[in-house]
Amino acid sequence: MNINYFENKKLEVKSMNHFNILDSLPILWADHEDIAIQLYEKFGDDFSESKIYRIRFTELIEWVLKLPNFEGTREQCNEGHLEQIQSKWVYEWRDSQ
Repeated sequence: MNINYFENKKLEVKSMNHFNILDSLPILWADHEDIAIQLYEKFGDDFSESKIYRIRFTELIEWVLKLPNFEGTREQCNEGHLEQIQSKWVYEWRDSQ
């Protein structure tokens, strides 16, 4: 086999390890896009744009607190974070349509 084949396989494995590391990083309230991506992955198309904007903040807080690797606290949350999360979630939903 060609030596480049093995070099490419090493690069693939190395890249995969970097993604595994990224997946295990803590998520905080300011990580709006990361939170939105995880919410979209969890709920998929169950929520359309209008439904996302009608989610009560009390529910949204609970959902975010239960996400894997989320390390923020309820006390660190504020209305600005929740609005940004909703907005980014809508962008994720739109990108998939």
